[in-house]
Amino acid sequence: MKLFIASDIHGSAYYTEIMLREFEASGAEKLILLGDILYHGPRNDLPADYSPKRVAEMLNKYADRIISVKGNCEAEVDSLMLDFPVTAEYGVIFDVKTVIYLSHGHRAEPKMADGTLYFTGHTHVPHDRLENGVRYLNPGSVSIPKNDSPHSAIIYDNGNVIWYDIVNKAEYTI
Repeated sequence: MKLFIASDIHGSAYYTEIMLREFEASGAEKLILLGDILYHGPRNDLPADYSPKRVAEMLNKYADRIISVKGNCEAEVDSLMLDFPVTAEYGVIFDVKTVIYLSHGHRAEPKMADGTLYFTGHTHVPHDRLENGVRYLNPGSVSIPKNDSPHSAIIYDNGNVIWYDIVNKAEYTI
């Protein structure tokens, strides 16, 4: 199973276009969105080419390939703009023997079994840590990266996790 995992688009049409181009180039089956899709949030500056309506139009073309969870900036009205569900706090994907748990990351962490991969967004900072048998992963932010991290996503390919700089079209290590 190959997944393209991204978070924190925050209404940037500019970075959504880049992300979708890289999603297509990756050959991933599904685009996983970890929340904060349309609204920029009160603590963030406006991202490049802020246009939530255009972002919704672009993403809706991929609705049948998107799995999404709700971020802290999602509102009920966002679900009216998007042709895919964006109201669930958590998601779970089963890849053979691996459980992949999805969340935006702004809520308390649920208890998970050893070997679980837990993907979250929210912080806009990529991370990878192993704690109590659970691997915690964050792709960073598509449009508003923090701590000098790149505009990024993760490519999950049959158990392998690859951090990907969507602007420079290159893998990187964290």
